[in-house]
This record gives sequence, C-alpha cells and structure tokens, in this order.
Amino acid sequence: MMNPILLGAHMSIAGGVDKAIERGNQLSCTAIQLFTKNANQWRGKPFEKKEIERFAAKRKESNIFRILAHNAYLINLASANNSLRTKSINALIDEMKRCKTLSIPCIIIHPGAHLGAGEDEGIKNIINSLNLIFTKTNGWPVDIALETTAGQGTNIGYRFEHLARIIDGIKDKERIKVCLDTCHIFAAGYDISFAEGYDNVMKEFDRIIGFDSLVCFHVNDCKKGLGSHIDRHEHIGKGTLGVLPFRLIMNDRRFENIPKIIETPKDEDMKNDRRNLGVLRRMAKGK
Repeated sequence: MMNPILLGAHMSIAGGVDKAIERGNQLSCTAIQLFTKNANQWRGKPFEKKEIERFAAKRKESNIFRILAHNAYLINLASANNSLRTKSINALIDEMKRCKTLSIPCIIIHPGAHLGAGEDEGIKNIINSLNLIFTKTNGWPVDIALETTAGQGTNIGYRFEHLARIIDGIKDKERIKVCLDTCHIFAAGYDISFAEGYDNVMKEFDRIIGFDSLVCFHVNDCKKGLGSHIDRHEHIGKGTLGVLPFRLIMNDRRFENIPKIIETPKDEDMKNDRRNLGVLRRMAKGK
C-alpha cells in the first residue's frame, strides 16, 4: 500500500480544539495545522478534560496522520525589549505545554522581528530565547520549527542563512526544525517559479540548512512579486508563483513524507480550502 499524501490546511479551533480535526476530516485532510489558542492573545484558557479526550478520540478515528501547531502572532523572541522577550518566552512555553497535552509533536514559529535593533542582535536574542525555552522544557516531546519569512518589516528568517545561524547556536539541536513557506521564500527573493529556479533553491536550502531539518511545507501562492518582501498569500495557481512550483513540490520524491499545509485565503464554508486542496491532489496524480 502506498503512503498517503500528507496534505491539509490550517484548521480553525473555533468551538473547541477538537473541531479542527472535524473540519480537517470534512476536507479529507491527512495532515492539519492549528493554533492551540486564540492567535491574537498572550494566554489561552486551559483545555477542559473533556476537550482533550474529544481531541484524542477524533484524532484516533480520523485519517489525519500529522498534526502541527503554529504559535500566536504576538510572540517575538527577537525583541531587544527584555520585558516583551520574557513575555514571549513564557507564552511559547505555555503553547508548548498545550501541544504536549494534545500530543502534538511540533510547533511552528516565526523567528521574530528585531524592530530596529539590527539582524545580528535579533538573531542573538532568538538563539538565547530558544536555548532557555529548550532548557525549561527539557524532556518534553515537542520540537520547534522555524518558519522561513518574507522579510516584511524587520522580520528575521528571509534568508536561509538566518535560520542556519540560529540552528548553529542551539544547544539541543535535535529539537530545532524548519518549515518552508513557498509564498514567503518567493517574496524574499528565492525564485521557485520555474523548474531550474526551483532546483537551485532546493539545492541551496539543502546546502545551507539541510532537508533533515525540514518538517513541513506551507504551500501558498503569493499575491506580490519576487523579492517584494510582502507577506500576502494567494490561492494555488492564482498568484505570482503560478502552478509549476506546486506541481514540482507535490511530485518531489524527497518530500513524500513531509506534510504540506495550505494557509490560503479562507471563507466560512471552507470552499476555498476544498478547491485549493483539490488542485494540489490532482497535481500529485499527474493531472
């Protein structure tokens, strides 16, 4: 039996974290991403025992083989403001605790924004923050994946070298991973819109970071142009990336076991997600 394509979407947890699995099932997802709490708040109310039990039961009954979490938007480990950075560290540890409760093995984070302090200072702050977080969560079965960014504002992570420098400074290297976002790397200047460009960018990623660290793709088209540094996602094949890079990713044997998650524009009845996932599934079947 062939392994299933690990494909899905970021799912809402409105109404309870277990609802993300219900929604993923409705779209025949084999992988999903979720927030463990409201993404625009520092802390979330603790999970109720019944909610945890429902999550575990629905997960067991589903065909969802991978679940990843994404951190809240307020967290900024790169900040030079000690108070904000400490708050961010504590908030991420809290989210990791929520992942541990739900048996989610990895949380994807945006590395952070230096807010004018400079990239070197920001990277140093991220390294120190992550080392402290890993020390405080020693033994927890929860890894952290750094997401590639578009480089909007003062965000760090728009060069593969940024992520490599962070990884190099982490003591517990087994727990640090990477998530590659197609929209973000294109907006950052990595041209994967044609075959040779895709090959070259993937070779560069493997040389600088290594495929061994890759745990997730965010498959999103891009509203803005190459090197725009503007983070705006578009429906698959409807943006400046076009269909080719997605067809290449969906058929790249190196990434068969890497979950591919869409974060494309949403609507209330999930029609957009259904269409985008359908496009990607057809690509995987060579259509």
